[in-house]
Amino acid sequence: MADVDPSIFKAYDIRGTYPDQLNQKIAYKIGRALVLYLKPERVAVGRDMRLSSPKLYEGLTRGIVEGGADVIDIGLVSTDCLYFTVGKFRYDAGVMITASHNPPEYNGFKLCKGEAVPLSLESGLDRIRELVLKNDFPAPQKWGLVKRKDVDEAYVQHVLSFVNPQKIKPFKIVIDAGNGMAGKIIPQLFLYLPCKVIPMFFELDGSFPHHLASPIEPENIASLRERVLAEKADLGAAFDGDADRMFLVDEKANPLGGDTVTALVAKNLLRKEKGATILYNLICSKAVPQLIEKEGGRAIRTRVGHALIKPLMKKHDAIFGGEHSGHFYFRNNWFADSGLIALLVCLELFSEENQPISELVKSIDPYFRSGEINSRLENIPQKLRQIEKHYSNGKIDHLDGLTVDFGDWWFNLRPSNTEPLLRLNVEATSKKLMEEKKEELLKLIQS
Repeated sequence: MADVDPSIFKAYDIRGTYPDQLNQKIAYKIGRALVLYLKPERVAVGRDMRLSSPKLYEGLTRGIVEGGADVIDIGLVSTDCLYFTVGKFRYDAGVMITASHNPPEYNGFKLCKGEAVPLSLESGLDRIRELVLKNDFPAPQKWGLVKRKDVDEAYVQHVLSFVNPQKIKPFKIVIDAGNGMAGKIIPQLFLYLPCKVIPMFFELDGSFPHHLASPIEPENIASLRERVLAEKADLGAAFDGDADRMFLVDEKANPLGGDTVTALVAKNLLRKEKGATILYNLICSKAVPQLIEKEGGRAIRTRVGHALIKPLMKKHDAIFGGEHSGHFYFRNNWFADSGLIALLVCLELFSEENQPISELVKSIDPYFRSGEINSRLENIPQKLRQIEKHYSNGKIDHLDGLTVDFGDWWFNLRPSNTEPLLRLNVEATSKKLMEEKKEELLKLIQS
């Protein structure tokens, strides 16, 4: 029996529970496999604040240096800072030790090659998996070195380059770092901005004592919403554990979906680059392509997932790409995602618009959405065929799962990549119609 569980190799990263699925020994093999596959000279390695990250760092770096490559240790950073480091300093590869928004017992690795190009199961992670499972590494010939590099200030200046800091007004912002990596970088970034930050859970703590660092779940932003009202703040922002995803709430503590933030970022960027191309995934509200086109941009609809969006952005030279899940990708950021850049671009827009955020959002988003609803099912292909037949009088497409559009409402049903789940999203022009169609679909799914 293999001593490595192959299921830790996910579609876009490596992830599992520590120490049974992931430990120092397995991290060592991943380091060796990465060097054997990519043949890099220098590998940037960053880590988050999870309790197991130092141990995994030790194993991984030993594997990399014994493989003959140098490790550039950038310490405790956010995932987007790791991507920045690989792109900016032209390293051959990068590894971020993180399990993002997962519970504390999890950890993992996000891998990329030069230019911050991510490795997925369709583009290299499959080869690394094979090498790890085979466990046949040559004896070390020439050992690499470990070199320490502090990149925080260079990263802060890079993030600031996306806006004019002089334009940003002195907003009062409540920021929930969820005891994750945003707690380290936000204070450094806001030294250059006139805003008053009210920090929540900025202490780095991989046990997540207050709530999981997964702001897409409503229960994890409940305390942020309360604090925004209590402080009479202009807005609130929440980051996930490795701080690459960001979610906003307005001054009335209403959460803004990732698609609404996509529309806001697009609105600002299209003022700076007229006619630019912007990508959005097909779960996003119709408000997104409508706004992009109204502002003179070109909107391209894509499947869900960063390993799909980044190459498409390159192909179309898109300035920006957004997902409903709170991932925001920028061309001038090596096509990598960054919650921090998205936050600053929004702050610049809010400063120029000079109206409450709730009013601005109302003016660009007239729709009502269900949010993503998961249903556990046995026979997913059969269920999709049944539902497609039931709604055969709508406009149907299969870009990602099943999308059916009736004009005043539409829905998407798509299977999960990793579990026997069907994910439902419904949008309509009225709350009543959205609720009605959501219930109708859930009955069909569960019947």
